[in-house]
Formats: sequence, C-alpha cells, structure tokens
Amino acid sequence: MKQALQIFSRLAVVLTLLTATQGCRQKSQTDKTTDSTEIHTQEEDPARYFLGIRTDTLAMQEGKIPRGGSLSLLLGQLGVGPSTIDQCAKKARPVFNVRHLQAGKPYYSLSSRDSTNTLKYFIYQESVTDFVVFDFSDSLQIYRKQKEISVETRLAEGEIDHSLWMSMKERGYNINLALDLSDIYAWQIDFFGIQAGDSYKVIYDEHFVDDTVSVGIGKIHGAVFNHVGHDYYAIPFVQDGFRDFFDDRGINLRKAFLKAPLRYSRISSRYSHSRMHPVLRIRRPHHGVDYAAPTGTPVYSIGAGVVVKKAYQAGGGGNYVSVKHNSTYTSTYMHLSGFAKGLAVGQKVSQGELLGYVGSSGLSTGPHLDFRVYKNGNPIDPLKMESPPSTPLKPEYKDSFELVKLEIIRQLQAEPLIASADTTKTENVF
Repeated sequence: MKQALQIFSRLAVVLTLLTATQGCRQKSQTDKTTDSTEIHTQEEDPARYFLGIRTDTLAMQEGKIPRGGSLSLLLGQLGVGPSTIDQCAKKARPVFNVRHLQAGKPYYSLSSRDSTNTLKYFIYQESVTDFVVFDFSDSLQIYRKQKEISVETRLAEGEIDHSLWMSMKERGYNINLALDLSDIYAWQIDFFGIQAGDSYKVIYDEHFVDDTVSVGIGKIHGAVFNHVGHDYYAIPFVQDGFRDFFDDRGINLRKAFLKAPLRYSRISSRYSHSRMHPVLRIRRPHHGVDYAAPTGTPVYSIGAGVVVKKAYQAGGGGNYVSVKHNSTYTSTYMHLSGFAKGLAVGQKVSQGELLGYVGSSGLSTGPHLDFRVYKNGNPIDPLKMESPPSTPLKPEYKDSFELVKLEIIRQLQAEPLIASADTTKTENVF
C-alpha cells in the first residue's frame, strides 16, 4: 500500500510538471505570436518622408524644369492662382531668385489626394543636397532644406598604369580625390611626368547623401605617394590656426611655385634650344613647355605676384599673360582662348589663381598652353626650376608634429581601414 502511494505521488508530481511545462510553452508561443505581430506591424508602418515632409498621405509627382520653364508657368499648371504666384515671387526674394530655375533640374509637387488635388508643396532641387521648398500647406512659406550628409573615413590605394585620374576611376574612387591629391603634391610631383608603377595610399573623408550618393571629398587625413621609387608623405598639421601638409621631415609641402600651371593634360613639347616649329617648319629655340589640353582648360598662376602683361601677339603667343612673382622670377602663359574675368595689368594674383583658359590663339596648330619661366630676365626650363618651401614648421611645434606624424604613418602602413560612417561633421586634429 505504501509503495502504491509512493508511485501515485510520483505520478502526480510528473503530471504537475508536464502541465506547467505545457503552460509555459503555450505562453511562449503566445508571446512569440504577440512579438511577431508587433514586429509585423512596425514593418508595415506606411509613413514615408521626404525632406521631413510626410508623403504617403499626399500625391507626389516628379518632373524636370523644361527649357524656357518658369515658376509661374509650373505653378499655374498645378492649379495655383495668379495672386498666389505673385506672392511666391515676392516672398522668395530673400531665399531664392525664382528667375534662376535651371532647365533639366528636378522638381517635386505634392498635392492632396482628394478631388480638389490642391497643391501643398512645390520643391525645386538645386543640387544633390540642396532644395527650395514652397510650402502651401498653411500660410505660404518659402525655405531651404538640405539632405543629411554623412561622412565616411575611407582608404584609397592603387598602382598607376597611365595616370592618377585613370587609376582612381578604374578602382571606383571619387575622381575628385585625384584633384585633391594633385593639389597637395603640386610642389613635389609633376603629375604630367607620372610613371607606370608609381603608387598611392590616402586616408580621407568622403561625404554622402542617402548613404550611397557621393557629394564630395572632405579632409585628407594623410597620404603617401611613391614616385620613381621615392615615398612622398603628406602629413596634415595645424600651425598657428592654419592647416598645412608637411613631409616626414617636417618640411612644408607648399612652396613658392606650383610644379605646373594646370591640372591634367600631357606635355607635348619640352624646353629646347633647337626645336622644329610645327607651323613655320624651321628650327628655332623653344624656351618653354607645351601642355596639350582641351580648349577651355583653366590655367592658374604658379605663384603669387603681379600681372605685368596681358596682351595679344598675332605672330606668336596669341593671347598671353605674364606674372612677375618677385625681383627674380616671371612666368608667362601663351595661346590662351580667353582671360579670367576682370584680370588686368597691375592686379595682384595669388598662387593657384585663375589667369585664363587653354586655347590655340596666335601661331598654333592646336589647343595647348605654352608655359615659360624667366629668371633675372633669362628663360629657364620650368621643369627643372627649384622652389623654396613656404611657411616652415616652427620649433615649438616640432614635438607635437612628431606625434601626429608617427600616428599617420602607422595608419598608412597598417592594413586597409574599415570605413566608418558618421552623420555629423566632426573636426579632426589631423
């Protein structure tokens, strides 16, 4: 009898445990169903927004500004009355000149979904990031909106076969990075003399909208460019509030003269005391360097100075500009198709300032820049000209620079970086 009671007691315990377990399972299933329902509900949330405006409750259409299109024409087609259109033009003046609508630029109209089809918003897209909003939802308001810009720190590296620009394009990098690097190294490397096998590695910020659309290059945090077997480092460092790039010895990369007066082209003829002239078909000195480039390519002053000549030479240089940099050096830019707006003799120009555009004026067989440099009045080979560095690293900053340099070189020599996204624009000490 005792044994039977013990067995019965054990069975009761087992049944109790089974019942409790089943209850837990059912509760768990219920919880999971509830969770799933909540997740499903969240996923099906229909609210959609564009520039902070809820769009799922409105009828949204996209178009492009037609040739000859105007704000009054477009708003009129969308049912806006003449008096409101006139009010738009007047109220927009502090924000946007309505005459500056550009053909081909996108615009968006958002109207009510009822039978009245009343226009609530008209949005003009100036650029990938910038918009002008005409808000008719309440009292008329006109304001600017900008898409959120995210910043990613990235690493670009590669070997060059033909040009830096082509190397970056083939690897899918933003080609504006090539322009930024050519500016940084403008005093150390002649990018018209790039050799196959040269290589680069650069840490930089890139700006994006919608997480994938690149809208530009931000700060360069460090770079190394290997040219003809030599490593040229670019270490950014802030000195007296100014950010400059220095090499690994602490020498400022910025010098008194640029290596070349334009960014991308090729050398078609070098400095020579006896060259076969392509038009005259006779041998005579060519005391300059010819850069073949498309008509309209910007031409920049290689250094700060004063414009001493701006003229036309019919039997030779065509449109040309001469800049006197100091008591020793003068540079001349020939065969221009035109001059920079407002450029005049006696005007002071800074290094890298626009002087004119590549052309084929004067005695020329095709568009190119004939670039010449004179030292104490005598022509010299621009490609062999030495230029002193700009502001040197001050002694009191030497220790700080060494710390920054070592960290940047460590990063450049490390494995490729993992891009990190940040939707805020932050300052970097480098």
